[in-house]
Amino acid sequence: MSKTLRNQMVEWNTIPWQKLERRVFKLQKRIFRASQRGDTKAVRKLQKTLMRSWSAKVLAVRKVTQDNRGKKTAGVDGVKSLAPKARLLLASNLKLTSKTKSTRRVWIPKPGTDEKRPLGIPTMQDRATQSLVKLALEPEWEAKFEPNSYGFRPGRSAHDTIEAIYNSIKQKPKWVLDADISKCVRRDS
Repeated sequence: MSKTLRNQMVEWNTIPWQKLERRVFKLQKRIFRASQRGDTKAVRKLQKTLMRSWSAKVLAVRKVTQDNRGKKTAGVDGVKSLAPKARLLLASNLKLTSKTKSTRRVWIPKPGTDEKRPLGIPTMQDRATQSLVKLALEPEWEAKFEPNSYGFRPGRSAHDTIEAIYNSIKQKPKWVLDADISKCVRRDS
């Protein structure tokens, strides 16, 4: 174990989170702007820089081990929670080259019916890697999405959708069509 890693292990609780968040945000902003310009080479270079940065790795681990609602849910490895030393070790070992482990399959009930659906729970390391990749990919795609798209986007909610609909129909009446196409798709069992 390196000397710097040993020093960092003692300091997990004293990490300057706002400073790290600011660093990651600045890199994300640069990715967003490069994506808007259409500069794919710069986007890829900045994304690699972000995914290799210690700040992003530690933030990804913190999100998965402390901030998320499912932080105490174990994957196939059985790890439910991590001590500060283990969190730093996980952050220092985050790499995209590692092979992912299989997910733990849990059957959860569907709302309103007796049916159940499968839910795959990845290991803590795989969740942290996913979070790290999300930090790098999200700004690129936010620059490409339509401004009036609201589904599963950061900082947007159903209330924003309702407000946008209201603002577009308040001046004059318009048609609103609601369609459920899930029954139109053929699924082979």
